[in-house]
Amino acid sequence: MLGETALMTYTGSCACGAVTLEISGKTLGTRQCWCRQCQQIAAGGPTNNAIFRAEDVRIDGELSTGEWPAASGNTLTFSFCPSCGAQIFAQSSARKHLVTVRIGVIDTPNDLRPEMAIWTEEAPAWAQIDPRLENYPRQPPPPQAKA
Repeated sequence: MLGETALMTYTGSCACGAVTLEISGKTLGTRQCWCRQCQQIAAGGPTNNAIFRAEDVRIDGELSTGEWPAASGNTLTFSFCPSCGAQIFAQSSARKHLVTVRIGVIDTPNDLRPEMAIWTEEAPAWAQIDPRLENYPRQPPPPQAKA
């Protein structure tokens, strides 16, 4: 059922394999983000993200980072592989206890699909947003731990 993710171990890597990750824990949420910054790093579309507790995510390999001020006033730091440029995760200065992992770097993300679309007011006119998703024109409430 959508929204109920069992405790799993996920593995993943960037496109060139220089950065690997292992996640052991439940997702706190999955989101598709249409903010302008995400469109820029995702070549025009949204980013698709799974949120985990930072303590459940282990990343090996060298990362480069960038940051920008979010509309909330917080700083968003995004981390990527310096060799292939693949986005690995992002983290908000307001929620350092959470890591937003890009679903595309997870090896078998079969049970991870966006539960909501956020920042849809910034989506281009041609965007196709699944009407079955919760939809937020801007930032949604912070994720809560699932039972």
